[in-house]
Amino acid sequence: MGMAAYGDPYKYYSHMKPLLKQNLHRGCRNWLPGVQGQQDSFDIAASAQLIYTEEFEKLVSLASATSPNKNLVLMGGCALNCVANYIALKYFDNVWIMPAPGDAGSSLGAALDKKVEWKGPYLGHNIEGDYPVTDIIKELKKDRLIGVANGRAEFGPRAFGNRSLLADPRGLQVKDKVNEIKRRQKFRPFAPVVMEEHAHELFDMLVSSSPYMQYVIRCKEPTKYPAIVHKDGTSRVQTVNKKQHLGLYTLLSEWYKETGCPMLLNTSLNIKGKPMVNTMADAKEFERTYNVRVA
Repeated sequence: MGMAAYGDPYKYYSHMKPLLKQNLHRGCRNWLPGVQGQQDSFDIAASAQLIYTEEFEKLVSLASATSPNKNLVLMGGCALNCVANYIALKYFDNVWIMPAPGDAGSSLGAALDKKVEWKGPYLGHNIEGDYPVTDIIKELKKDRLIGVANGRAEFGPRAFGNRSLLADPRGLQVKDKVNEIKRRQKFRPFAPVVMEEHAHELFDMLVSSSPYMQYVIRCKEPTKYPAIVHKDGTSRVQTVNKKQHLGLYTLLSEWYKETGCPMLLNTSLNIKGKPMVNTMADAKEFERTYNVRVA
């Protein structure tokens, strides 16, 4: 998804479309002899994203045409493709996408079928203590980023505030600094976490809320918040309200009062290829190794 914004979606489109007849679990990087280099990778990604988006719309359209129900549940690893997910909103009134829509989420879905009430993705190991709002703001104002390890860890591949690396979204160098810490490729974007009531002011929201970063949405002021805007002017928005996460909402409220900015950059508290920071011991090791404060 991230690479696609840098490429030409039609360069390899006609060559790649027939690949849908094959099993692509191992990817399609070596399918065309002579294709090499970063720019070719971007073009391949762009073509793959366009093809997936088209096929996804065919499925959603068919589901809408064959069912009178206007509620849709999306599951499977492809439901993490937030670039394409917005298409479902064209055909259904209510769309539910599990925060962990892969195999792990499917197993939880089997449990939820037994009438277990879904209260959110914070199901993992618990680190006791109040959400460290004051410490976070103090560090953000000093170094513009801080790690957070507090409360129950998030279930799934994305961090929603309890195992997060948070940063000021307004700095021109913030994105590069966070990418350097996380050992990520520079083309990869970062997501914003924003107070729900301010989301429509900053983004062309397709939905009233987006608590699990499931849609890519155009930012209205990309030059003002360069750290959370991708090359195509979009952001993978996470909204938050009091009921969803009181600590994180309080943090954003206090940050807004002090800076006039109702959002922060939010990415997972881990390094590329490494597991998520989960315990306080992990957090202390992260601090020592990467020289980033963890509250």
